[in-house]
Amino acid sequence: QVQLLESGGGLVQAGGSTRLSCVASGITFAIYTMGWFRRAPGKQRELVASFSSDGSTKYVKSVKGRFTISRDNTKKAVYLQMNDLTPEDTAVYYCAAMNDLALYSDYGYWGQGTQVTVSS
Repeated sequence: QVQLLESGGGLVQAGGSTRLSCVASGITFAIYTMGWFRRAPGKQRELVASFSSDGSTKYVKSVKGRFTISRDNTKKAVYLQMNDLTPEDTAVYYCAAMNDLALYSDYGYWGQGTQVTVSS
């Protein structure tokens, strides 16, 4: 059984920082791209950052220079360090996993989500 368990987040003041963690079980973690998505109220879900199995990272433009994604394959964990937060970062953040060796890759596994609320 695959599980992605997120932690972190909560209420943060604008300009502050927080760190999200996601620990995976039931998958061969090292072959997966791990992504952090978010869904803000009234908006579509967006991919915030990803860290592929080959070590490459990607960020949505709005978080570049403020957020950092990292992973620890030995712990089967992926992290999202979020700095200089703004109210626009308020959202439910989801961890997701995509098998890089699959013929048709997509994010097939999802965590339950963790709320990040940034107060002004």
